[in-house]
Amino acid sequence: MRKYIYPFLTVILIVGLFYAEKYVDTQEEAYPDTTNEVVKPSSDEFDTSLLPSSTTNAVVHHTYFSLSYSEAHEQAEWVAYPLLKSHLSYNEFDRPKFVEDRSVSTKSAHWRSYKNSGYDRGHLCPAGDRRFSYEAYHETFLTSNISPQNHEFNSGVWNYLEKRTRYWAKKKEGVYVITGGVLTSDLPTIGIEKVAVPKYFYKIVMDASEGDTAAIAFLIPNEPTNKSYRDFVVPIDTIETATGIDFFPKFSEEQQHALESTVRTTGWW
Repeated sequence: MRKYIYPFLTVILIVGLFYAEKYVDTQEEAYPDTTNEVVKPSSDEFDTSLLPSSTTNAVVHHTYFSLSYSEAHEQAEWVAYPLLKSHLSYNEFDRPKFVEDRSVSTKSAHWRSYKNSGYDRGHLCPAGDRRFSYEAYHETFLTSNISPQNHEFNSGVWNYLEKRTRYWAKKKEGVYVITGGVLTSDLPTIGIEKVAVPKYFYKIVMDASEGDTAAIAFLIPNEPTNKSYRDFVVPIDTIETATGIDFFPKFSEEQQHALESTVRTTGWW
């Protein structure tokens, strides 16, 4: 009897490996390697000159957003992208699984690090901002684009701010968005890869549509709140101090001071 069992098990193993390899190939086709891709600005108004500095020297340019990855925290310190009026869409796509970002040289965190952690896999570039194409939508499910977020925060004040950002994109014919968690050395972690849990998240929205550049910035605790996002407006300088990131470094000193040192809500509410 044994002489038949071993050949049978061998055949089962070979067939299993064959289909496993096909599955891996399918995943690679669904999420092609974008290491050598460059950002393609949707208009002259939004280009790489608006990108922040990187404290990690690990900037990755995807087709529909750019990011600076922090291996020490297993997430992006910032994600930046244009959100134009033409990007706004109500297309419904099947929600894909999160996958690791192979464009990150050190590999981004595996989605399983978030499993049973008590935290949401919070998008930095929201999937709702990239419904204008199947490829753009799926790109937001790279794990380099997520960070651990308290569920009430993610579904509450942060969600309202994301919706308001889309409103601004429609009203102003487009905005430029930079967002991320405040990454420090003393943060709690989740998962075997020790993904850091930010205590605060920030979002900076720039409007350059009228030629007179303006921006509004938010710094919000990663916790439940009954407050409005309006209660968390801060100068960009405050976020720079908290993160060590230089936002809009290619602007002149005078431009940066005018844009970053004060809070100006005129034209936003």
